[in-house]
Amino acid sequence: MRIGIVCYPTFGGSGVLATELGKALADKGHQVHFITYQQPVRLNVFNTNIFYHEVRVPTYPLFDYPPYEVALASTMVDVITNYDLDLLHVHYAIPHASAAYMAKQIVLEQSGRNVPVITTLHGTDITLVGRDKTYEPVVTFSLNQSDAITAVSDNLKAETYKNFPITKDIEVIYNFVDVQRFDKKPFDAFKKVIAPNGEKILAHASNFRKVKRIDDVINIFAAVRQQLPAKLLMVGDGPERHSAEELSRSLGLIDDIRFVGKQEQMEEIMAVSDVFLLPSEYESFGLSALEAMAASVVVISTNAGGLPEINIQGVTGFLADVGDVAAMSKHAITLLQNDALLATMKEAAYKQACLFDIQNIVPVYEKLYSRYCRMGNCFETNDA
Repeated sequence: MRIGIVCYPTFGGSGVLATELGKALADKGHQVHFITYQQPVRLNVFNTNIFYHEVRVPTYPLFDYPPYEVALASTMVDVITNYDLDLLHVHYAIPHASAAYMAKQIVLEQSGRNVPVITTLHGTDITLVGRDKTYEPVVTFSLNQSDAITAVSDNLKAETYKNFPITKDIEVIYNFVDVQRFDKKPFDAFKKVIAPNGEKILAHASNFRKVKRIDDVINIFAAVRQQLPAKLLMVGDGPERHSAEELSRSLGLIDDIRFVGKQEQMEEIMAVSDVFLLPSEYESFGLSALEAMAASVVVISTNAGGLPEINIQGVTGFLADVGDVAAMSKHAITLLQNDALLATMKEAAYKQACLFDIQNIVPVYEKLYSRYCRMGNCFETNDA
């Protein structure tokens, strides 16, 4: 198949999932065309089946805000027409679903072709941004005009039906992880740099937005540090990073915390970690938690959103209410002071991650594509 993938090219979960999906599809012989404003951060391989099309947005003095959605739709039309795409798979509703609808109508008018559009919902496009009255009518219309809608968790599916008058079925296709990529032995030299005296290592990775509750991560670590030697790796960047660094200094912890910024090689960081902290106010799924589990890292998270669908209480990790720093701290201390329990839960975390392995999930997307490709005149799923 010839598949157009529209996504954000950033480190966020939707962009990571879309890019990894495209790479996996290309490995299976499909022709994949990424359409976005810059090359996705995870698109770091050469594959003859992968194409990247940059959306160029002209700037004119007339526009305070360049019309990206129009430029995106025009680029979609160009790629559909010139590369004879079989379908578009757009990730994150805003503005991708509405731009895809526009592109679909233009192609239909120009050539009579009805190009299927599949929209995958990832979280804040529904739970935060999409619910804004400024966007809600367009989001609702665009979703209902999509040929298929998928969500990355049962929780997100329920939230979508709760907040939008969606008339179509929503299919849950979970996020996935490349278990083989994350199943690595720790790089001893790297681990010794982080924890030279054999300290336990905790980690957090996110875009450092308020919803991630970054201060809770620091406060949990502060409680752990009072009980045992430990180090904390803070991966990512965003608006809350500065306040987190200030809090770390005020608590006298800055020498035990490393803010390492955005990182592409997450498998190297997870390989040396013992516990992953994710105290988010909401996670539609929790892809970073799943990547940690694939590296045999125990997850301590909130019970918000879709997190209980992957992190099993007392088995793969621990769950707590949003803001319950005391409970999450207690769980972390219990784990890090009991090597046998930590080892048992690390093994369970890895086994749970294997259920979401890329090899299990990508065929589900292929099956979905086959239902809509050429609107019933579908190629076999292994055709390029």
